[in-house]
Amino acid sequence: MIILQANDVSRRFNGVTFFEHFSLQIQDRSRIGLVGRNGAGKSTLLKILIGQESPDEGVVSSKKGLKLAYLAQNSGMDSTLSVYDEMLASFKKVQTLEQQMHQMESKIANTTDYESEAYQSLLTEYDQIQHDFEALNGYGYEATIRGVLHGFGFDESFYSQKISDLSGGQRTRLAIAKQLLEKPDLLVLDEPTNHLDMQTLAWLEKYLQNYQGALLIVSHDRYFLDRVVNEVYEVHSGVLDHYQGNYSRYMEQKIAKITAEQKAFDRQQSEIAKLEDFVNRNIVRASTTKRAQSRRKQLEKMEVLDAPKNESGVAHITFQAAQSSGNEVLQVEGLSLGYQADKVLSQNVNLAVNKQHAVALVGPNGVGKSTLIKTILGKLAPLAGTFKLGANVTVGYYDQEQATLDPKKTVLNSVWDLHPKLPEKDVRSILGSFMFTGEDVDKKVTALSGGEKARLLLTVLSMNEDNFLILDEPTNHLDIDSREVLETALNEYNGTIFFVSHDRYFINEVATEVVELSANGTQFFDGDYDYYLEKIEQRDAQMALENEVTAEQVSDDATPTYQATREQQKELRKKERAVSKAEAAMEEIMEQMEPLETELNDPANGSDLVKLTELTQQIEALQQKLNQLEEEWTQASMDLETFQA
Repeated sequence: MIILQANDVSRRFNGVTFFEHFSLQIQDRSRIGLVGRNGAGKSTLLKILIGQESPDEGVVSSKKGLKLAYLAQNSGMDSTLSVYDEMLASFKKVQTLEQQMHQMESKIANTTDYESEAYQSLLTEYDQIQHDFEALNGYGYEATIRGVLHGFGFDESFYSQKISDLSGGQRTRLAIAKQLLEKPDLLVLDEPTNHLDMQTLAWLEKYLQNYQGALLIVSHDRYFLDRVVNEVYEVHSGVLDHYQGNYSRYMEQKIAKITAEQKAFDRQQSEIAKLEDFVNRNIVRASTTKRAQSRRKQLEKMEVLDAPKNESGVAHITFQAAQSSGNEVLQVEGLSLGYQADKVLSQNVNLAVNKQHAVALVGPNGVGKSTLIKTILGKLAPLAGTFKLGANVTVGYYDQEQATLDPKKTVLNSVWDLHPKLPEKDVRSILGSFMFTGEDVDKKVTALSGGEKARLLLTVLSMNEDNFLILDEPTNHLDIDSREVLETALNEYNGTIFFVSHDRYFINEVATEVVELSANGTQFFDGDYDYYLEKIEQRDAQMALENEVTAEQVSDDATPTYQATREQQKELRKKERAVSKAEAAMEEIMEQMEPLETELNDPANGSDLVKLTELTQQIEALQQKLNQLEEEWTQASMDLETFQA
């Protein structure tokens, strides 16, 4: 069922067409990713779809009573309430029903005339309210609140804290949490992965995979898109293209599409050139004039293909080390990180970075990743332990806060002052390769966007030609195309890389090794992010098995309390299996429904009533199974949350 659609939507600014003829459909269970470069028009399109702006042409329509929620990029929650009270506000209707039920229960308890019409009416009304209460998860909504808050990193110590006292990142996470709790029919998220660590991202991905409404997501996080969306709309060159599948599948189809379009265009251009050449050579010759006229008519009737619209406005990034370093680039032993002796973020930090390796540093927010980098750079003193840079190592640093740029300088001077012997035209040429052209180079740093500052920092790094790059969140502020260019540049770099990133796709593309930082130290993984995840899962499974074996080896004279704990563990595993079984069954049903819905919405089948009826019946039968499974999953989840509470 279509819940929102845009038909031939156009947008113009000061008479200039920004985009036109955009059409988009959102089904009731859609999982849509909206991608495109910064400035391509994604946010403008979102605002038109949700009704914040009106299109200059075209129509946006939605189903009657559509419940829609929109979370703008980096929009933190603004509230004077406590964390828990703000989340409770999403369940006002449930709380009202709960109060009505208690009032009616009191009336029922105080009634003595059980045969009266008023009493029977009261029972009927109570049954209806109780049914509505259960349908709205009335008996499990507080467990749901706790589960979502926990997923976003808010334990009970946060419940009573005022939201106004929290950081910007925390308020952004709470804004997403509240949108999830309100469960709109259509959830529109603009860059929801900002300010989320990897653990929270993994939780959010799983939550959204089971979300019952529709999703429309703008994100530069390709790993996130791969796991959440199953169709992609791409905005580019004033065009909106639609692809089925996740991000990786979209990229495969896009490359195939551009290749096919280019071949068709090249073939036609070759054919046109031959026809024009024949006409030019033969039009004036009496013996061949008719054939030349025939070719000319053929040219006039030909529908000329446009050149493929494949934008080329991306930075051309290259990194090259001017000199080679020794084999041992960085050695860290027994380091303790923090700003004060009584506030240690991490201890027992050990790592070794060798020449021409690319080491990714991962770990939860607040554990000290940026602090480790600042310590290595000499900006902070270690609380304990030692570190040493190797022979002939020169360090290039990318600061995620972009504080290494002088806000008072122009773009040109930010680079030229570091290399004053270079001719101005050479500096301008290099800046041009990083997409700073014309008057752009005269802009003050303070007037630049986050993406422009990122490109300027990368320009400085590129020109310095250091052999050891230390990068702190280098993909922040970069669109997907720029991230891919940066990945290519780093993979072709002849030096050594040590970097922090939350971009898991980027880690997979660049890292040769992963180091996990925790409060108690570091652990080394000889592979990319997927390898790291695999080993983490194995580690967690092994720890769980060891804990279970240890429990079973306890002597027979164990106390009744221990026996009770074992029974609780068994019951917990049973409830977890019930949830997992229901989730797997739901996923299987949705996979069966997807090709049927695609076929149902195929215009080619629009006139085949028999086929449409058959497809509709199959979908309805699967939907009934899905509804039953969703009820089982909801009940199993409530049982699990209640048991864990």
